[in-house]
Amino acid sequence: MATDSAQTQIHNIGYRNYDGPRLGRAYARRSLFSQSLRGAYGLGRSAKSKVLPMLLFAVMCVPAAIMIAVAVATKANDLPVPYTRYAILMQAVIGLFIAAQAPQTVSRDLRFKTVPLYFSRPIERLDYVLAKFAAMASALFIITGAPLVVLYIGSLLAKLDFADQTKGFAEGLVSVALISLLFAGLGLVIAALTPRRGFGVAAVIAVLTVSYGAVSAVQAIAFNQGSPGAVQWLGLFSPITLIDGVQTAFLGASSSFPGGHGPGSGTGAVYLLVVLALICGSYAVLMRRYRKVGL
Repeated sequence: MATDSAQTQIHNIGYRNYDGPRLGRAYARRSLFSQSLRGAYGLGRSAKSKVLPMLLFAVMCVPAAIMIAVAVATKANDLPVPYTRYAILMQAVIGLFIAAQAPQTVSRDLRFKTVPLYFSRPIERLDYVLAKFAAMASALFIITGAPLVVLYIGSLLAKLDFADQTKGFAEGLVSVALISLLFAGLGLVIAALTPRRGFGVAAVIAVLTVSYGAVSAVQAIAFNQGSPGAVQWLGLFSPITLIDGVQTAFLGASSSFPGGHGPGSGTGAVYLLVVLALICGSYAVLMRRYRKVGL
């Protein structure tokens, strides 16, 4: 014991309080947003994590490039597909993207209980939810907006009417902005409620993709049974048909509903209110979810 005591030493390593710059909540919120947005495309992660998002991004853009090539080769007077229709036609790819990336954005933090580490920084629950929501919506806006940029640039190179193409491009951007906010909200809510990534992926696909097939089938049945009025109201029960209805009513788009019976401005107002309610409701559910887990 005497030998051990003689060998014991206390070193003064000079601990000091941090006196450097304190960047605050805004900086932490921006950093979390940037990290989450980059993570949605696998940036800053392993090479394997980049494959699926980059592949889906390419799948979204390649058809647009092909359409431009066809328009130039045939000297067409307009694009084969309107700007507002492109995301609707590619909704399966968008659904796969959000199904893959929403769980990656929030599920791992919940599953491995690492979220409290974020709160060792000067951020609050509001900052965390806002950064994640904004990052997921931005990631979706990039993957849905990029093909529209390709179509727009290509249409100008093909010397199509500038005013018509600019108007259609602006309407398309409004449409994909709504899609991005709606899908981001629904995808993050589902992922946050199912921390297991596999369950989250399956649940997101079921809500966003399977619901579209089910609603479209019921709409077709209603139309064939001579109930075109019911077709409009049935569109309220699927995220994609909701967006379809909004852009048909307010953005001059053609409807993909059976018989082309899209909602008018009156019914379209209901569609828009439901879309906004789902976006705001998703944000509220996320705030409640993180309150329940002690954040």
